[in-house]
Amino acid sequence: MTMRITRRHALSGVAAVSAAAIWPRGASAQEWKPTDTVRIIVPAAPGGATDVIGRMLAQRLQTNWGQNAVVENRSGAGGTIGTLEAIRQKPDGHTILVGNPGPNAIAFSIFRNLSYKPEQILPVSNVIRIPNIVSAHPSVPVKTIPELIAYLKANPDKLTYASSGIGQSPHLTGAWFLQLTGLKMTHAPFRGAGPALQAALAGDIQILFDNLFPSLPQAEDGKLNALCVTTAERIERAPNIPTMRESAPELAPFDVASWFGIFLPAGAPAPVVDALNKQVKLLTERDDAKRTFGAMGATADHGTPAQFAAFIQNETKKFGSIIDKEGLKMDVN
Repeated sequence: MTMRITRRHALSGVAAVSAAAIWPRGASAQEWKPTDTVRIIVPAAPGGATDVIGRMLAQRLQTNWGQNAVVENRSGAGGTIGTLEAIRQKPDGHTILVGNPGPNAIAFSIFRNLSYKPEQILPVSNVIRIPNIVSAHPSVPVKTIPELIAYLKANPDKLTYASSGIGQSPHLTGAWFLQLTGLKMTHAPFRGAGPALQAALAGDIQILFDNLFPSLPQAEDGKLNALCVTTAERIERAPNIPTMRESAPELAPFDVASWFGIFLPAGAPAPVVDALNKQVKLLTERDDAKRTFGAMGATADHGTPAQFAAFIQNETKKFGSIIDKEGLKMDVN
């Protein structure tokens, strides 16, 4: 992750979110370590990318810190249930949150009754980024984003696109594409990525906005046509798939990824933030972790707390703008 942080930027919004991250540090100070079991709260069900990152981190912390590290899956309400549980705990380093765009960027704009605020969550570091992917059923005569744009101009309102649900990252990816191009497609939200993919494979819908997996293997098998990935850079796993932003001038700002990072309850002392950030860095540098990330189509993305806080602010603003233009508002159920 590359970004330029000015001192004024760091001392304004970033300070409100992560004041501990810019406190003076003593170079010779002894590294902080927990004194009891560490809880790693994953606001998602077992098996997904958020859970994978939580369990990888737990293993590393248990080895390096010498304390038990226990993963707790607290899924529901778009990740907000687990997030709220984490930020209610003492900010002493013994409770860690694994976050993603849903509860840590999108939720602030889309939920009317969200029970927490950005300043209650302290960003420590991102871990990985995974692009979303746009695919078409082979029955649709498009194999690239420029061809999709041309087809939509000639056939307005003819195509339907699927996503894993209203307000999810794939849905907002599709919404942003249509906002930037001024085109129209009908949105068909499904209850999860699996049903959306099955509808695309069956040809019940024509275009699919999805997380990279499991759509990419379907494209590699020829069951779908991969039109683009949504990150700023192409991915090593599939270097021949172009990015959204390189496909048309109006799409130049496009950069959407599913990211998975580490947070603490606000108020955690600087030594705690530093120690955890260091452990994330060590995790992302391991060869076995890199292999796992590569198999997920992910890119390691460690950064400083200030960098991650600025990134979260930018993500919140980006998704907030998309949501506002779509007129999306929901209640946490």
